[in-house]
Amino acid sequence: MKRPLSGLKLFSGMANPDLAERITEHLGVRLGNMTCTQFADGEIRVLVDESARGADVFIVQPTCSPVNDNLMQLLVMLDAFRRASARRITVVMPYYGYARQDKKIKPREPVTARLVADLITMAGANRVVTCDLHADQIQGFFNIPVDHLYAGPVIGNYMIEQGYLEQDVVVVSPDVGGVPRARALAEMLKAPIAIIAKRRPEPNKVDIVEIIGDVEGKKCVMIDDMIDTGGSVVQGAEQLMKRGATQVVASCTHAVLSGNAPQRLQDSVMSEVIVMDTIPLGATKRFPKLTVLPSAPLFGEAIRRIHLNESVSELFTNWR
Repeated sequence: MKRPLSGLKLFSGMANPDLAERITEHLGVRLGNMTCTQFADGEIRVLVDESARGADVFIVQPTCSPVNDNLMQLLVMLDAFRRASARRITVVMPYYGYARQDKKIKPREPVTARLVADLITMAGANRVVTCDLHADQIQGFFNIPVDHLYAGPVIGNYMIEQGYLEQDVVVVSPDVGGVPRARALAEMLKAPIAIIAKRRPEPNKVDIVEIIGDVEGKKCVMIDDMIDTGGSVVQGAEQLMKRGATQVVASCTHAVLSGNAPQRLQDSVMSEVIVMDTIPLGATKRFPKLTVLPSAPLFGEAIRRIHLNESVSELFTNWR
């Protein structure tokens, strides 16, 4: 029998309220009452409509598009709960915006991922829960505890249910940095891995240099943390097919899908694109090849364990 969640209060900003509702359904709690609007001049207005004094507060707010509005709303919410005397404030960020600016590449560039971490900490967060950061070192940008969740097991279990274990599969990392993620999925599917070596001459542009590994005659499963414009996975899929792959499936945690990415993915050689619902996907971002998997059970279980002071890492004992 599960222990009661007394003292837990879960609130949502405007970034992904549907996900927050699904998390509350999983936990068996209600969503807290809060008003999030804008003043006439565009400034963020937040009003907590119930007492939070002494509560263990969780705020669900991915910093997805519009990134700056959602980030500012999160900071204002944190300040509101800090001043409302919440016992602990945990930010649940299914998607961490600005994560790709995690290091200096050129002179006089900012490290915006660190700046965002500082802002969240200074605004009053006591803990952060996030999922599949673009770079693992971002956890070290915070001076507060960070629970880094992985969507890979959810994607892997879906593929097992679809019969991938009985097929001739190879898991493909779209770059060298994603090899640990690809290796973990490959172990779930009992499959070998391949790597796409590429370079980025500028943001959102990619040149594929080489494919390392045997993909001929195999069903290729590409896995990444996010799909933004879709350029990388589309070009990668084309190169895999040219190397003799029989089929290409793309999977990722965060479906950013900027611009005409949905149409580009639909028109590509890929047979399916598997994503999580960490970012809200309206009608304009959905397309026939898209499969959306639920993340609410993952975040709900992490929230339950944090509230009850149980281990979160045990959720991923066999991952990585």
